[in-house]
Amino acid sequence: MENDFIPLIETTPVLYSQKCKIFAWLLMATLKSANYFFSLIIWYKFDYFFAIASFLIGFIVMGIVRSKLRNSAIPRTQQEYHYSDKAIADWYMARKICFEVAS
Repeated sequence: MENDFIPLIETTPVLYSQKCKIFAWLLMATLKSANYFFSLIIWYKFDYFFAIASFLIGFIVMGIVRSKLRNSAIPRTQQEYHYSDKAIADWYMARKICFEVAS
């Protein structure tokens, strides 16, 4: 009983450089709105039936991309928690791209 403990949750990393903040914002915006953007383009070029189909397929594809990013960047002990697109982008940029250290 004395060895049972609950591990503390790591907080979402804070990005310090302007370049990393911009990349994290772009990744977050892509995760949020790429599906709508591509569906509107397909609606404009083809038909709304194709747009609805591309929206549904894009919803599945963006969910897969979002889960791949989340599972590759967030520590395994914390993957059961819900994270927003901004938090996923911050984790991914801090762990895989930027490698910043707090000064």
